[in-house]
Amino acid sequence: MISKSEKTTRFIIEKVAPLFNQKGYAATSMSDITKATGLTKGAIYGNFKNKEAVAIAAFNKNVNDLLKRIAKHQEQSKSPLEKLFLIIDFYKGYYDYSQELGGCPLLNIGVDAKNQNTSLLNQVRYVINKTQNNIAKLVEWGKAEGEIKNNVDAVLFSKNLYSRIEGAIFMTYTMDDDSYLQEAMNEIDELIKKDLQV
Repeated sequence: MISKSEKTTRFIIEKVAPLFNQKGYAATSMSDITKATGLTKGAIYGNFKNKEAVAIAAFNKNVNDLLKRIAKHQEQSKSPLEKLFLIIDFYKGYYDYSQELGGCPLLNIGVDAKNQNTSLLNQVRYVINKTQNNIAKLVEWGKAEGEIKNNVDAVLFSKNLYSRIEGAIFMTYTMDDDSYLQEAMNEIDELIKKDLQV
């Protein structure tokens, strides 16, 4: 059974996750947090050490929700190559989904934290490295299954793939034009067929 304190902590994170994602760390004040939650500063600090701890928890919630969605989408196939294609397929619909979050958490918080907060930046870097490692593992699995060419550098591919995805997300949001994301995902699809697929 969840304690009252755990319930309050979850409630706070739920309410402030979109706020931090939209406004960033520096621009989100404690009064924004109390207004969003309807709680006092004392209640917030009773559950979190400081604003930074709230921001990290909010970022983790947004990212975990995103990663769960991607993992669920990948369950459509047991093939490592198809799972790669399903990542691309997921991001074709990402603009609409991420607008619910107030934008891409990795992009928003990554850029914001680079200039504001080292602990938050470290958390963003951790998630990026973990995601790239998971893509690299998929490529290695695909090679072992004979679905992906043996000469493919899994780590280099995963970095290139993730950079293209995040770059396309940046352009889509900045220009308010989903075609950047759609065209980039179509190009990555073709790249996988041409350079990876056996």
